Amino acid sequence: MLVGDFLEMGEIYDDEELLYEPEPEEVESPRDVKIDEAKHTLMEELFGKERQKVFYGQQIRVLFEKDFYHWITGKALIELTDEGKIDSVKIPLDGETTIRFYWSKKNRYWKRQIQRSKKLVMRFSGTDIGRAIGRQAEMLFDAALPTVGFMPVARKVREYEGRRWKKTEHDLDRVYTRDGVAYGAEIKNRLGYIGRDELETKIEMCEELGLKPLFILRFAAKSYVEIVRKAGGFLLMFKWQLYPFGQEELAKEVRERLRLPVDCPSRIEDGTVERFLKWHLKELRGV
Repeated sequence: MLVGDFLEMGEIYDDEELLYEPEPEEVESPRDVKIDEAKHTLMEELFGKERQKVFYGQQIRVLFEKDFYHWITGKALIELTDEGKIDSVKIPLDGETTIRFYWSKKNRYWKRQIQRSKKLVMRFSGTDIGRAIGRQAEMLFDAALPTVGFMPVARKVREYEGRRWKKTEHDLDRVYTRDGVAYGAEIKNRLGYIGRDELETKIEMCEELGLKPLFILRFAAKSYVEIVRKAGGFLLMFKWQLYPFGQEELAKEVRERLRLPVDCPSRIEDGTVERFLKWHLKELRGV
């Protein structure tokens, strides 16, 4: 399968992380009414129809990401647990990393299922494969973007054409250029969102270095798309997490057992980078 089923909302709208991402910190903020909608959906579609299964937090957020922001789903899970409508447990995964599982109160065999799911998560959460996954996206887009004229001219960038970023230790994954326009690119091949602070820092870096921001992400909140648009940049989403070559069987097992959007393609589909090209040309015309 090529990575063809892409979400692309950009026109409007040293990645060495573990493939499993720890539960995010919940930030205190005014309560969103969408949480109630998410709670109802989770109880009906997940803990109702699939009451004999267990799920972990990041998995649930991804399963429902077309309907709810990840943080909305996360807060809905917390409230459902606090209200006693579902059960949950946090268990060690590896070292100090933990993972939280959720299940219906009608599930009698949750312990056995948790152990099976934990074993699969540990198979794809090692440091080595996590690094390989981050690099896989960079490699595939380094090959795909030049086919529509965007050439990689620098990597791990903190300085560009005499300008230097000094405020933090961050760098940009790439600089791509076409038609005299230079893009500071951040490439994330993760299931979860890029952090809001990191998103804003990378945009500030691009401004300081005289670059247009380009974010190449598996998925992002619509609010993030708007932030990038207002900064004069583009956010390209590719939906499927890209596994390294040779990991087809693991990707298939994760896709089938956990229903997560993972794949092991040989290249990025032409239409994906062509959408970025279309936006780029439109910007040049000032339309």
